[in-house]
Amino acid sequence: MSENIQLLLDDGWFAVCERDLLIPGRGVAALLPDGRQAAVFTDRTGRAYAIDNRDPFTGAYVMSRGLLGTAQGRAFVASPLLKQRFDLETGRCLDDEEVSLQTYLTDHSR
Repeated sequence: MSENIQLLLDDGWFAVCERDLLIPGRGVAALLPDGRQAAVFTDRTGRAYAIDNRDPFTGAYVMSRGLLGTAQGRAFVASPLLKQRFDLETGRCLDDEEVSLQTYLTDHSR
């Protein structure tokens, strides 16, 4: 049995999916207990990231389909719609300082 990727929510850890189901560089959308959605990614080193799945520029729930990359040593996801880039650790938009996404601590964040 594979270990689970878990997100830290207000009331504790929440299991999202089995780690073996994630493909490095590709995201999955996870429905959270409160009805929100998270976009969960792993990189080639096995580090997991989780951010809000809602694109703040369009309102569409598509961030899990974004493209991963790095800029100045920081991992980001680019929205599949308008291509704005969001830092996967902080949620800050690299293309518009006034916009950000919620991030979630994962049990594989390090």
